[in-house]
Amino acid sequence: MAAAVPIIIGVADVINRSTKVEDAKEPADLMHQAILDALKDASSSKSELLKSSIDSIDTVNTWTWPYPDLPGLLAEKLGVNPTHKHMSLHGGNQPGLLFDEAARRISKGYTKVAVVTGGEALASLGACVAAGKLPPPGWSPSASEISGVASPTTRDLGPDLGGLHDIGAPIHIYPLYENGYRTYRKQSINDNHKESTKIYSEFAKIAEKHPYAWNFGKRVSEETIGTIGGKNRMICFPYPLLMNTFNSVNLAGAVILTSTEFAEELGIPKIKWIYALGGAGTQDSTYFWLRPNFHTSPAITQSLDAALRVSNLLPRDIDIYDLYSCFPIVPKIAGHHLGLDVVNPPKPITVLGGLTSFGGAGNNYSMHAITEMTRQLRSGRGSAGLVLANGGSATYEHAICISTRPRPRGSPYPASAPLPEFTEVTVPPIDETPEGEALIETYTVSFHRSGEPKLAYIVGRLTKNSHRFVANHADEQTLKQLCSTSDEPIGKTGWVFCDKAGERGTVGRCYFTLQKKDASKL
Repeated sequence: MAAAVPIIIGVADVINRSTKVEDAKEPADLMHQAILDALKDASSSKSELLKSSIDSIDTVNTWTWPYPDLPGLLAEKLGVNPTHKHMSLHGGNQPGLLFDEAARRISKGYTKVAVVTGGEALASLGACVAAGKLPPPGWSPSASEISGVASPTTRDLGPDLGGLHDIGAPIHIYPLYENGYRTYRKQSINDNHKESTKIYSEFAKIAEKHPYAWNFGKRVSEETIGTIGGKNRMICFPYPLLMNTFNSVNLAGAVILTSTEFAEELGIPKIKWIYALGGAGTQDSTYFWLRPNFHTSPAITQSLDAALRVSNLLPRDIDIYDLYSCFPIVPKIAGHHLGLDVVNPPKPITVLGGLTSFGGAGNNYSMHAITEMTRQLRSGRGSAGLVLANGGSATYEHAICISTRPRPRGSPYPASAPLPEFTEVTVPPIDETPEGEALIETYTVSFHRSGEPKLAYIVGRLTKNSHRFVANHADEQTLKQLCSTSDEPIGKTGWVFCDKAGERGTVGRCYFTLQKKDASKL
C-alpha cells in the first residue's frame, strides 16, 4: 500500500486584544476557536465529516495555564474522540516538531485528520494577577496553584554552574552568542548594534501590517529600536528591550492536516492544499558552558540542512522563510548559514515580524509562522517555504518545509526523524574552580531598571590550558569596561579566582577581573 501524502488543509489564528479582566479568555478557549476557524478555512463540502474525523490532537504546552489534560479538554469542546492526544514539552521548537510528527503519522496511515494547536493568554493572566483575580473568572481548573505570570526570565536557575553565577535565562544566553558572533565576524560593537537595529526595524514594519500581530497598526521606527534609554532600556548587553521577546500577548493558532486522498473525499478545493515536505530537529546541550563555541549553533545548522535534504530542496528553492527571532542572533546565524543577507534579504526571512513586534506567544510563535506561510503560499507568493522553530536558549531546533507542490516522483514523507536527539560536538574541558591568568571568550552584562549595570557574566578560558570557566565581575572597574560600546572586551586578558568558605558569601562562585595588578588581593 502506497504511503499517504500529508497536506495542510486548514489554518487559523485568533487574537484577543483586550486586557480587561472581564474579557479574559483562557488559552483553551482561544485554541478551540482557532480550530473551529481552521476547520472553516478548509472549505470542505462535508464539514461535519471533517470535524468528526479528527483522530489526533497535538497541543503546544502553554506558559499561561497548567491544564491537567489540554488535548482532552479540546476534544471535549469539539465533541470528538481522538485516538492520539498529546501535549508537548516546553520549547519554541515544538510547533515544528508536532507538525512534522503529525505529517509522518498521516503518511503512515496512523492518522486521518490531525489538529496541531497552541495558544497563550499571558496578557489576560497578567491583568487578572494585577487585579487580584486568581484564578481568572470562568477559567478551567488548573493542575497546580498559580501565583503569577510565567516567565523564563524569573525562573529558578538551579544549583548548577550557571545558577551559581546567576546566569541561565534566555535573556542572558542569547547575548553571549551575539557578542561571540560579533567578534567572530570582526564587527565593531557599534556596527553590530546598527545591524541588529536594521533587522528588527524591518521586522517591525512587517508586524505593523499583520492583522494578528500584537503591534498591528503600531509604527516602531528604526531610531526607536536603536536608541538605548528610557522605555528602551538595556536588558542584557548588547540587547535593549526592543530586541527582546515580548510575551505578554493573547494569541492562538491551529493547523489541520490530512491526506490528499481524504481531502478529495471531503471535497476540499486543491487551492487549499499545501504539501508537508519534511522536517528535522535536534538540540545542543541544555548547559550553555557545554557548547562548542559561542559563534555557531550546530543544532540550528544541522536542523536546517537536514530539513532541506529530506524535503529534496536546496536553499535557492525556498521562496519564503520564517527564521525564529526571539533575539537578533538567531536569524543571523540561520540566515548566514543559508547564504542570506539578513539585513537586506533577497527573500523574506520572517512572515510575522518577529517575537518582539508580532508577539512571543510563549512556545507557540512558530505555529503562527506555519499558518501565515500557508496563506502566503496559497496566494501565490512562492512555491516553497521553510520555518525554523527555536526553543530554550538556542537549545532546541526544528525546521519544516512546506510547498504548493508535492514531493518529487511520489516519494513518501520521511519515515523517521533524520537527526539524533542531541548534536555530537566537542567541547573544551570545564574548570569549576579556575584560578590564574585568563581571557574572555564571551560575556554579557545585566542592567538595573535605572539603566545602571548590575552584574557581568563572563565565559572565559584559562591561559595555561584553555579550560573554560564561568564567572562574574570582581570589581566595578571591570564591570564598567565590559559595558563599553567602543572597546572590545572579548579576547582581553585578566585574572580569575573563586570564593572559598566565608570569603564573599557564595562558596564556589568565581570572579574575573581585568585589573591584573590587584588580582591577588581581591
